[in-house]
Amino acid sequence: MEITGILETIKTWALSTGLKIAFIMIGTLVLLILVKVTSTRLYNLLIKKEEDAENIKRAATIKSVIQNVFRIAVWIIATLIILGQLGIEIGPLLAAAGIAGLAIGFAGQSLVKDIINGFFILLWDQIRVGDVVEIGGKSGLVERVNLKMTVLRDLSGNVHFVPNGTIDVITNMTKDYSRCVFNIGVAYREDIDHVIDVLKQLDEEMRKDSEFGQYILEPIEILGLDEFADSAVVIKARSTTKPIKQWQVKREFNRRLKKRFDELDIEIPFPHVTLYMGQDKQGKAPPMHVSLEKGNG
Repeated sequence: MEITGILETIKTWALSTGLKIAFIMIGTLVLLILVKVTSTRLYNLLIKKEEDAENIKRAATIKSVIQNVFRIAVWIIATLIILGQLGIEIGPLLAAAGIAGLAIGFAGQSLVKDIINGFFILLWDQIRVGDVVEIGGKSGLVERVNLKMTVLRDLSGNVHFVPNGTIDVITNMTKDYSRCVFNIGVAYREDIDHVIDVLKQLDEEMRKDSEFGQYILEPIEILGLDEFADSAVVIKARSTTKPIKQWQVKREFNRRLKKRFDELDIEIPFPHVTLYMGQDKQGKAPPMHVSLEKGNG
């Protein structure tokens, strides 16, 4: 009789509570499959836009974060529902979890902020490894970016570790393409139209160059006479280049421009300086030695 009663109790529990728990587990597995399918589709959508190594790493990171967050959430909810079906009071558990969560929240709120900011930085593709950016008051080449922090190395070789939670403004100087801006000063006596023609010819030569032509995406854009400065008129122009190549192109363009101006006798003015020797405490000025040399002319 006792065995029969136990079996009957087990049967009643299985047909009521046990069946409900089974449905909960099945629903949990279905939700986990949906999370996996959705995150995989998002991953495939992201890598289709641009199939490079960094984009694949970014997409893989986003996929992993989405899967882990939703898996934890689904299992927590399923566990609480199952405990309720088993007759365990979940109120005290929720209260304890709330207090623990509050304590962890106060202790790790900066970490949570870093992770949330890092997730959206990766999701919106604001930074990639190899970009040159300015963030958190620091600038440099991005060597590593993850959910916690972004690592930069500047021109001097200094490495900056910037927590993602401190990033509010990102200046990416190598996103999709780059530009180098020229402010070219020439003397007031020079023919501006002639100078502009020289700039265009020099740009055309660089675009045909086997080394630098591959970096320049568009012909130089002459924005015109930009400023009447104290000793020069300033012509502003800009050139569009491949990402991170703008400084290399600008330095070579400036080198060739100086040589061409020298060849064509186009003056690049420089400010004149007035020297004042100063006086000592007795009101006397130190002697200045001047040497005059007779020119060959």
